[in-house]
Amino acid sequence: MNCTNQAKNARTCNCSYPGCPRHGVCCECLAYHRGSGELPACYFTAAEERTYDRSIEALRAAVERAKLGQREKLEALRRLAAV
Repeated sequence: MNCTNQAKNARTCNCSYPGCPRHGVCCECLAYHRGSGELPACYFTAAEERTYDRSIEALRAAVERAKLGQREKLEALRRLAAV
C-alpha cells in the first residue's frame, strides 16, 4: 500500500521487529495485528513491546501494573504529606 504518511509515522513507530514490512504504515499494521487477535506495538511501552507479546491480555496486565504503580506513588505522597 502506498501511504503518504509512512515517513512521518515511521519516526514515531516503536515496533522493534527487524525488517517489519508494515513499519510506518499504521493501517496495515493495525489490520495485521487485529487479524491475529493482537494489538500493534504502539499500544505498549518500549519495554513491553520488546517482549513481542502483543496480546490483549498483555495490554490488560500492563494497564493493571500501571494502575498499581500509580496507587503506590499516591500512597507514598500521602505518607510524606502526613509527616
